[in-house]
Amino acid sequence: MRVSEYVCHDAVGLAELMARGEVSPAEVEAAAREAVQAVNPAIDAVVETWPADDRPAPGSTPLAGVPFLIKDFGISMAGRRTEMGSRLTAGHVARSDSFLMRRLRRAGLVTVGRTATPELAYSITTEPVLYGPTRNPWDPERGAGGSSGGAGAAVAAGAVPVAHATDAAGSLRIPAAYNGLFGLKPTRGRVSLGPALDEGFNGLAVQGGVSRTVRDSAALLDLIRGPEPGDPYFAEQPSRPYAQEVTRPPGPLRIGVLPQAWGGRRTAAPVAGALDRTVRLLESLGHRTEEVTVALGVGWEEFVLANTRLSTANVAASVDSLAAALGRPVDSSTLEPSTLAAHRYGQGVSGPEFVAALTVRNRVARGLARYFETHDLLLTPTLPELPPLLGAYGEGAEALDGLGWIERLNDHSPFTMAFNVAGTPAMSVPVTSDTGTGLPIGMQFAAGYGREDLLFRLAGQLERAQPWSGRTPGVWAGGRS
Repeated sequence: MRVSEYVCHDAVGLAELMARGEVSPAEVEAAAREAVQAVNPAIDAVVETWPADDRPAPGSTPLAGVPFLIKDFGISMAGRRTEMGSRLTAGHVARSDSFLMRRLRRAGLVTVGRTATPELAYSITTEPVLYGPTRNPWDPERGAGGSSGGAGAAVAAGAVPVAHATDAAGSLRIPAAYNGLFGLKPTRGRVSLGPALDEGFNGLAVQGGVSRTVRDSAALLDLIRGPEPGDPYFAEQPSRPYAQEVTRPPGPLRIGVLPQAWGGRRTAAPVAGALDRTVRLLESLGHRTEEVTVALGVGWEEFVLANTRLSTANVAASVDSLAAALGRPVDSSTLEPSTLAAHRYGQGVSGPEFVAALTVRNRVARGLARYFETHDLLLTPTLPELPPLLGAYGEGAEALDGLGWIERLNDHSPFTMAFNVAGTPAMSVPVTSDTGTGLPIGMQFAAGYGREDLLFRLAGQLERAQPWSGRTPGVWAGGRS
C-alpha cells in the first residue's frame, strides 16, 4: 500500500479495506511507518516508534488493524517508555498495561509509537525541553497546541488517521482546533483512568482521541468506553453505539452562542468571523441560535484560583512521588520553570483550601447544568485566537508562580476548562478556517452530562454539510497539498 493511498482513508475506511482482504494489516502498518518518517522531521510529533506486538484479525472490530499512536502521558503500555515529556521521568518503562491500553488492544488497534506532550501535560503548547517543540503542520513556525499536541500534529499530517489524547483543561480540543481535526472530550466517567488512578486532576481529566473524521472518533469511543472495577464515576452507557449517531439527524436544536469568554478575554477578529459563519451554517440547517450569557456559578477569579489549587496540588503530589520512585532531584535539572512553579505553589495549598476548591468545582457543575435545562448545546470558539508562534507561550516563564501559569493558560484558552470542571462533554469541530492565512479554526460545542450522542449527531451533520477531511496542511504524508 502506497502512502498516497493510505492517507486517502480514515481509520474506519482502512479497517474496511483490510476486512475485505484488499490490503493486509502488514501493508497498512508499513505505510503508516513510512508516513511517520515522511512528516516527523518537520513537525517532531512522534517521539518513538516500535515494532507492533498485536496482530488482530481483520474485521474483528470496526478499527481492527488500524495503526495508532498513544500519547506519552495518561496511559501505560507494558514494556514501553512512559516519560510524560519530562527529564524527571526520562527512560521510565511501564511495567503493565493500563485499563485503557487493554481496551485499545481488544479494539484491534495496532499501536506503533507514542506522541509528544509538554512536561507532565501541564501546558497548552507542546514545547518540552526533553524532546523539543512540536510544530503545526499547517505552519511549522506555530505551535500545535497541547497537551496532546503530538497527537494533533501527527494526525493532521497524515501519519495516522486517529490517535490517543487526554483532556484536563482543553488538552484534546486545543490541538484539534489548531490542527484542523475533530476532537471530542467525553463525559467524566466515560473512559476509565485505572488502575493507577481513580480520577485525574480530581475529575477534570478524561481520555479520548483526535481524528480527521467524526466517524473515527465515534468508533474509537465505542471501543474504549465503559467502567472498570473500582472506578469512582459512572456515566450511563448510551442506548446505541456512537458510530450510529453520526448518521442520525439531530433534529432542530436550540443552541446558545457565547462569542466572548468568561473572564473578559476578547475573541480575535478572525475567530469571531469564523463563529459568525458557523452560526449561519447552523441556521441554514434548521437550528435555532441565540447569543447567551452563561453563569459559571462563581466569579472568574474564584474559578481560576480554585483550578490553580487543584492542579498544582496534583502536580506537587505527582512530582514528589515520581522523584522518590526514580531517585531524582526536584530542581531545574529535571523540571521546567512552569512545573517547578506549580510544584512550589501546590506544596503550599492547605487541606481546607483544597476542599474549598472542590466546592467550587461542584458549583460550576451545577451552574452549567442549569444552562442545559433550557438549551440543547452551547457554541463557543474553541480558542479565542489563531495558533501562536512557537515560544510565545513561554515568554517570561521564570517570573510566574503557579497561579500566574494557570492565569496564562486561561487567558490563552478561556472557553475550554469550564467543561472539564463540570465533567460534561464538549467537542472541537473544524468547521471553517481563517480566510487570510488558511489556518484551521475550531468551533466548540458543549452538551449536558452524558450527551455525547447529541454531539456526534450534530458533528456528523456539520461534516456532511461542510466537509473538512479534504483540507490538508503543507506538511502532509501524501505529498504537497
